[in-house]
Amino acid sequence: MPPVLWQRLQLKLPVIQAPMAGGATTPQLVSAVCEAGGLGFLAGAMLSPEQIGQEAARIRARTSQPFGINLFIQDDPAPSAETLEPALNLLRPWHAELGLAEPTAPERFCQPFEAQWLALLEARPAVASFTFGIMTSEQVRALRAENILVIGTATNLAEGLAWAEAGADAVCAQGREAGGHRGTFIGEQQQSLRPMLSLVYELAQNLPLPVIAAGGIMNGREIAAAMRHGAQACQLGTAFLRCPESGISAPWKQALAQAKAGDTCLTRAFSGRYARGLSNRYIEAMARCQEQLPAYPVMNALTGPMRAAAAQASRSDLMSLWAGEGVAEARELPVAELMAQLQAEWQAAYR
Repeated sequence: MPPVLWQRLQLKLPVIQAPMAGGATTPQLVSAVCEAGGLGFLAGAMLSPEQIGQEAARIRARTSQPFGINLFIQDDPAPSAETLEPALNLLRPWHAELGLAEPTAPERFCQPFEAQWLALLEARPAVASFTFGIMTSEQVRALRAENILVIGTATNLAEGLAWAEAGADAVCAQGREAGGHRGTFIGEQQQSLRPMLSLVYELAQNLPLPVIAAGGIMNGREIAAAMRHGAQACQLGTAFLRCPESGISAPWKQALAQAKAGDTCLTRAFSGRYARGLSNRYIEAMARCQEQLPAYPVMNALTGPMRAAAAQASRSDLMSLWAGEGVAEARELPVAELMAQLQAEWQAAYR
């Protein structure tokens, strides 16, 4: 039998650190996970092509172990003034509250994907993963020609099958419990909210590819459960957010420390794409009009100045505090200690 995915990646335990955009995945976090026997992942979606190369070099300066880079598959849109006006009007009072100038549309709404993808190819990580869309078969072949393993994100069976057809090496099954943005690209985001274990089982039964479980996994017992359902590795995000190596802001870390079970919700209010995070005043106030907001990445760019100012002012009531459903179980430990605990719990689950 061929080795399972985590053994093929030469990991000590089947843990992949989720590529969390928004400053969480520092070179320190990524390299510490790699050094502890997992697969660290750089979130490249918000980085310029130059920054992708620079961050990859910083990771390599800290570890000789393999690591991954993730990108969002997206076009830079050109929305009309009519599309933008309602969102800008809704943001005006929040800007006033923070003492910011009137909200305006930026010159561009996201980084240029084509240039990011070329920077990723040049950086030659061991693994590349993609969210929000699908690569062409030609792009997948180009990655594999550089010996880069390709992982696609799937929130439903149709997406998993599409990635298999495109030639991916593995599929990450994103359950509804996962923190951050939904990866859905076939069908409605709200129709692709399967519980992680159920989605993992369905994909593992129906795909000719290894499946990675993602969503709400916080300890070794849950890793073992996902693997019993057919996962060949597990992707953990929220579990790493309280580590000192994580780059999230102090108010975000403080909010995570105080979070209880049931404190997360799905919202479009910050970015125009459904994402899971801790509920707060902004999310609650915008809930009634969130369906009118422009889609990602437009709304994400429009709320950028507000989110940055809120973080600066320690105003967690106006920040996007992305976190998964298991947030109450997040541990404030250095990466090496957390990974050692995960390994002990995982092994104990099989005894």
